[in-house]
Amino acid sequence: MAILYYIHASMRGAFRVRVTPTPGVRMTEIPGRTPRTRVYNGAHPGGQSGLPDLTNRTSSFSSFGGGGLFEFLPRRMSMDRRNFFKTGGMALAGFGLAGCGPKKVVQTAPTLPRALAFAPRPAIDLTPPRITWERVIRTTIGLRPHRDSGFVLKGVKFDDRTVIHDYGFGGAGMSLAWGCGAMAADMALEQGDRRAAVLGCGSPGLTAARQLQRRGFAVTIYTLAVPPYTTSNMSSAGFTPTAGLVSADQRTPAWDAQFRQAAEISYRQLQLLAGAPGYGVYWIDNYNATDDPTPPAGGGPDGDLVPEHLRTGRDREVLGPGEHPFPTKYAIRTSALAIEPSIYLDALVRDFVLFGGKIVIRKFDTPRDLMSLSEPVIINCTGLGSKTLFEDEELVPVRGQLTVCIPQPEVHYRASGRLPNSTINASINPRSDGLVIGNMQERGNWSLEPNEEVRQQNVNAAIAFFAAMRAPTGGVRRTRSGPGPAIPSLESFYGLES
Repeated sequence: MAILYYIHASMRGAFRVRVTPTPGVRMTEIPGRTPRTRVYNGAHPGGQSGLPDLTNRTSSFSSFGGGGLFEFLPRRMSMDRRNFFKTGGMALAGFGLAGCGPKKVVQTAPTLPRALAFAPRPAIDLTPPRITWERVIRTTIGLRPHRDSGFVLKGVKFDDRTVIHDYGFGGAGMSLAWGCGAMAADMALEQGDRRAAVLGCGSPGLTAARQLQRRGFAVTIYTLAVPPYTTSNMSSAGFTPTAGLVSADQRTPAWDAQFRQAAEISYRQLQLLAGAPGYGVYWIDNYNATDDPTPPAGGGPDGDLVPEHLRTGRDREVLGPGEHPFPTKYAIRTSALAIEPSIYLDALVRDFVLFGGKIVIRKFDTPRDLMSLSEPVIINCTGLGSKTLFEDEELVPVRGQLTVCIPQPEVHYRASGRLPNSTINASINPRSDGLVIGNMQERGNWSLEPNEEVRQQNVNAAIAFFAAMRAPTGGVRRTRSGPGPAIPSLESFYGLES
């Protein structure tokens, strides 16, 4: 039964109240309650509702909704004797009436704090991933095309051709491709001819080709590799628009504006694909297990890329001790927009061909080779290939490595964290083609051979961390603790890694 405490407005200067809940007790808003009432949810062991002993400096209310500490602390007050009996005495009488009067109480105090409640929140059960060396099926290497000054999105004249560059996305290629492809296609509209060539068949090339088709272009993709053999196929994949993208000291206002426009377009397009059959795009819960739930100051290193009004953080939920199954004090839950590369890229190829597109396997060694093409507009989405083809010396590979275990369909969440005595972060990303473990950021390494030391570290860290998860309890839900939140803001994905 809810116990109501009323503190008369005139006594606010006389006392201060401090409430310290025990772990597992949650303070929440009570819908419909007046903002002048404090509500503590619970009852005495004997079934009778009651109050903490306010005559003591410190009173326990361990029977109230899971327990806590109620401190009624005196504060220095200046009041003459007459006012004390007029106001203080009436306030004390109010306490007595609240405890002894009828259950229906009319609230009249005008300036008391907003209604609060303590209520335990049920623990979340998640199926632990089964990670063993016997379940490892492959290790893949991908080279991210990184430029310290960020991606290139601009058009240049090359003899009688127009070349529109659309490359250099680091770890954000899957995230920004739809937006940059749309902007590149809009640049192509300035040409009268509606024929276009696209160089590259990864995520940037395929999405640029689809955006051109939507604007009435006849499109041919020229490429050396097609899915599943593109760099995009090697990514962990998710909506992480700032992952390995740009150095903060290299940004310009013009580039920031391009980025924001591309991110908005891409986020919207991926939302439309989420849940659509056959695209491999969907929402998934992401858990960051940690002992320190403090969010990064200013939204992280890339926080200022987002306008202030978009920094809502409404999707971030901190789960305390006992509310999650991970071997850490806290777990931060957010919604992630996941992309399965093998499904997603094949779907883009299918759509491109269905709308009349052609794919030609061909290699270009120099820009002069492009003059043999019949299309007057060329969209360059060659990624690291632009280092030699267009002599972009700023391009550098950032090597990533993933290890994949046998799929485990009952694991339907992403998670990362580390044990107290470990320096290696463990992570899992469940996909239909396998349970993906680990990641790495190795700048300047062009090798496509797996690093065995990194593989051992990633897998062993995952085995140890996820083996320490609490086993699920029978009959307890294994998803969210309540209704899902609204679609997260664009800003909530900044700073994530793919």
